[in-house]
Amino acid sequence: MWLIVLLVVAIAFIVLATSRLKLHPFLALLLAAFGYGILSRSASGGSLAGVVKSINDGFGETLGAIGIVILAGSVIGTFLEKSGGAARLAQRTVDLVGPRRVPLAMGVIGYIVSIPVFCDSGFILLAPLARSLSSKARVPLAAGAMALSLGLYATHTMVPPTPGPVAAAGMLEADLGRVILFGLIVSVPALLVSWLFSVKIAARVKLPSDDVGANDHSPVLSAATDSASDGPSVARSLAPILVPLVLILLRSLAPIVASLVLILLQSVCRLVSHPLDEGWIVRIVSVIDFTGQPVVALLIGVFLAFLLPARLTREMLSASGWVGEAVLAAATILIITGCGGAFGKVLRESNIASVVSQLLGDRAASWGLWLPFLLAAAIKTAQGSSTVAMITTAGIAAPMLEPLGLATPAGRALAVVAIGAGSMVVSHANDSYFWIVTQLCKMTVRQGYKLQTLGTLVQGIAAAATVWFVGAIVL
Repeated sequence: MWLIVLLVVAIAFIVLATSRLKLHPFLALLLAAFGYGILSRSASGGSLAGVVKSINDGFGETLGAIGIVILAGSVIGTFLEKSGGAARLAQRTVDLVGPRRVPLAMGVIGYIVSIPVFCDSGFILLAPLARSLSSKARVPLAAGAMALSLGLYATHTMVPPTPGPVAAAGMLEADLGRVILFGLIVSVPALLVSWLFSVKIAARVKLPSDDVGANDHSPVLSAATDSASDGPSVARSLAPILVPLVLILLRSLAPIVASLVLILLQSVCRLVSHPLDEGWIVRIVSVIDFTGQPVVALLIGVFLAFLLPARLTREMLSASGWVGEAVLAAATILIITGCGGAFGKVLRESNIASVVSQLLGDRAASWGLWLPFLLAAAIKTAQGSSTVAMITTAGIAAPMLEPLGLATPAGRALAVVAIGAGSMVVSHANDSYFWIVTQLCKMTVRQGYKLQTLGTLVQGIAAAATVWFVGAIVL
């Protein structure tokens, strides 16, 4: 029971330190790891020197597993944003969906763009387009803006290579391909629910009308209104996003892919009366396994992102250029993720999993995916950052997966998605994204609570329900 009390105190400290005292999450997580480790080992008579080793090991193991993946994802997102690729995708989505279906178009645009691009950057980039299209189609701005905001949020919290899901997957030792697969499955219903919220509820809220959308000369607005934009083509813009996802998914589905290839080759060999060389199957599976490694797949995505600018310059690849900017953007996430891994390692070595198992008894499995969701939601609501909520919750949940019945590959992947769903709930005044959305759309704080906060609550609950439904089928 003492370990449970320590865990509650550690969580409370992290929340208060980041929200009230405004400490950097790096310091809060590191201090919590040391505090919990020292007190738990003192109570059990263990060596205090082991605390330092656990923290070092947890930090290194976590970054060793997902550090390059997060960096590569940040580079892809930066190049997509600065090259005009995100603008081109926005333009094409509007062309396909139709300018009068503004909420649907903005939701889909946000959903695609936020896979590699941070949601706050995505909203800043795309908000002028939402204003312009809403004005031209005579659609309430609140509907278009909320569809964009929630569309960005859906993939930001649940689909790698966004840093939060990648970090949580690394800490829970989940297969990234399965996380992507389940994240896509769960995020689509969440997107649909957010679209319904936008057209049925958000549309009733009147926001101050303005002409910013018509006069804004942002890259996105230019791409949306000028078919001769210098941005990359749609195919080139999608390639850095889709190719890594497909490669990682193929690796996760390698046995199925190998069987299909074998059947196809057998059929072809029968037609041409040629004996089948099964060595080809081994070589194909070997290539799939190599290219589907998250590090390799994301690095392939990085090289595809280098093709996005009309002319790639050495300045873009320098420490002061686009690559340098991407590395700086990822640095904070990497440090926080490493500290989250250290905290998780200390928890695992304190034997808290068996304590939780004894405490919950036969009810442990019934909590299943709901416990990670509720923990993430509580931490998100209390301190504001979705990424910090995901990393902190993953560290807490990692040693509890077995008693919760989530230690299988599918269970670990669904636990990551459940944590992502919880990290949506809710965005309010302590969340920087809340202020980006409200300020760019000229919402009052009251309107922000009515739109952004309520919208993320509805979206998060819908995602959690979908996670539970998928879990009931595959677990």
